[in-house]
Amino acid sequence: MTFLIYGANGYTGELIAREAVRRGLRPVLSGRSAEKVAPLANELGLEARAFPLDRPRLDGIEAVLHCAGPFVHTSAPMVRACLDAGAHYLDITGEIAVFEAIMVMNDAAVQRGVTLIPGVGFDVVPTDCLAAMLAARLPNATELELAFYTPHAELSRGTLKTMIESIDEGGAIRRDGKIVRVPPAYEAKEIVFSTGPRMAMTIPWGDVATAFHTTGIPNIRVYTGASPKSVARMRRIRILLPLLGITPVKRLLQGLANRRTGPGPEQRAKGRTYLWGRAANGDSDVTMTMTTPEGYAFTVLSALAAVERLLSSPSRPGSFTPAKFFGAEFVTTIPGVERT
Repeated sequence: MTFLIYGANGYTGELIAREAVRRGLRPVLSGRSAEKVAPLANELGLEARAFPLDRPRLDGIEAVLHCAGPFVHTSAPMVRACLDAGAHYLDITGEIAVFEAIMVMNDAAVQRGVTLIPGVGFDVVPTDCLAAMLAARLPNATELELAFYTPHAELSRGTLKTMIESIDEGGAIRRDGKIVRVPPAYEAKEIVFSTGPRMAMTIPWGDVATAFHTTGIPNIRVYTGASPKSVARMRRIRILLPLLGITPVKRLLQGLANRRTGPGPEQRAKGRTYLWGRAANGDSDVTMTMTTPEGYAFTVLSALAAVERLLSSPSRPGSFTPAKFFGAEFVTTIPGVERT
């Protein structure tokens, strides 16, 4: 099994590379800069390949696990490179635009015999599988709500920079099958997670895109746990969105994001994320809750599980969400996941 981790020098890419070696896997480590990739590759005894996305080196590679964001800029050239090389593509994005762009490439992927599966990390495996489970229990559902809450969550620099890249776009929901842009914290409500009730607000999470392709449910909203003060603060910054969209301002914010390091080993080991989902059809509804490891810890486990399952499965070329390719129960195969 020969796969390449692009962005292996990033926070999440390095975690995945180290876990892969612990499992006895031998991925090729890659990124834009040889100076940044080579030290980790030498430490782990792995092959290193440095290349820019416009000059890919995928000879001999069966699959690429793409971990270098912001994916709205990096995904398209890597997908094209995989199609040209006949290599399968997976990534850990949570960006709506990336999911939508990859889903419309289904025919090209089929023609090339390549499988494209974006979002094989915390974005969006748990919520995507939860959506599929709810749809199976209420096949004629017309509304889907998904929510997650991670106490004391901490973001890596890569995640924060990706969020900054689309900060001026505001929020998003899916209404009557179409993605609709809405203000940040468009709706806030109390949600009963397995840990108890918690205020939550809508966010432009990847499931606004993926859950529709997984379930066909036309109306979708995704929430994250947030204090009433956080909701009010988010609503106050709406007036600043045009300013935040100016390129120099974005670059300033992303420079500040470089100071972030992401959660440490203890936080990743002990942290938990709580999920809730509800499907309804106007007459009845079903709800479910789930608990997973901390988001980055989960991403390491689910991304490697996705690579291993993809490369050991019969060929199924095309564009897929995680639950569409691996099935709704895929999330329950990840250690530490509890369906409640």
